[in-house]
Amino acid sequence: MIPVYFINGFLESGKTEFIKFTISQPYFQSRETTLLILCEEGEEEYEEALLKSSKTVLEVIGGEALFTPAHLLELEKKHRPGRIIIEYNGMWKMKDLTLPTHWQIEQQITLIDASTFPVFYTNMRSMVAEMVRQSELIIFNRCDGIRELSSYKRNVKAVNPQAEIVFEDEQGEINEMMEEELPYDLNSPVIELDNLGFGIWYLDALDHVERYQGKTISFLAQVLRPKKFPADCFVPGRLAMTCCADDMAFLGYVCKYDRADRLKEKSWVKVTARVACEYWADYGKEGPVLYASSVKAAKAPKEEIINFV
Repeated sequence: MIPVYFINGFLESGKTEFIKFTISQPYFQSRETTLLILCEEGEEEYEEALLKSSKTVLEVIGGEALFTPAHLLELEKKHRPGRIIIEYNGMWKMKDLTLPTHWQIEQQITLIDASTFPVFYTNMRSMVAEMVRQSELIIFNRCDGIRELSSYKRNVKAVNPQAEIVFEDEQGEINEMMEEELPYDLNSPVIELDNLGFGIWYLDALDHVERYQGKTISFLAQVLRPKKFPADCFVPGRLAMTCCADDMAFLGYVCKYDRADRLKEKSWVKVTARVACEYWADYGKEGPVLYASSVKAAKAPKEEIINFV
């Protein structure tokens, strides 16, 4: 298998600058050849000296129709690389992407220019979603003076909850969401979550579960009881529109409740629970685990679906 590092983003999002920095670092040096496949050419260029010193060969693919497994195999035979970096064209369709079977994506990273993100997200939402959906790391750069970073993070996390998101300005990495920006009071005896609050709490708890550990929250939710779940566990959550009407996700964390096996699937309940941080197998790591003190039958809300778009 040949490891592939897949870097995507729209034109002038900082892909080339990111790749140049990466291949120049000592930790990225290799005795084998690195094949860099460039799918679009922006203002930033690769200097010959950098390519030579990093044992990198550059190949340009001039059109989406040429990005085929057969053509990619020709480039592999020509250079016999030990690894491959693909600087992908953000306007090309991600869902139609096909690589040779022995090319294995080692890491996928999306670069986003924060100053132009609202325009792209408003007008090309489905394309943005396709770019970030499978990315392990999403980097928002050029964040200087932008106050809506919390909203940007929610938009992206709704599509890809597991992604690591980094915000950078000229000074380097910055914190994207302070506690005082949350739409609820973390110091309340019981944190009441409305539609907006539930969505923000769910996403924020992915990265900052320590903010909620030991606190009590209350919210309206639907009951989900996955197969093979313990009898005393269920998932109270909400359906959310993450990109478009056809793109829904159920957002919720496991909740321990001694009468969980009596709850009807998809029924509406009002949950009051304490938040803990514990290992859960379905998470694959430590994360929010709720301990319900009260689960009461409730009526469905007027707006059953949380809208992230």
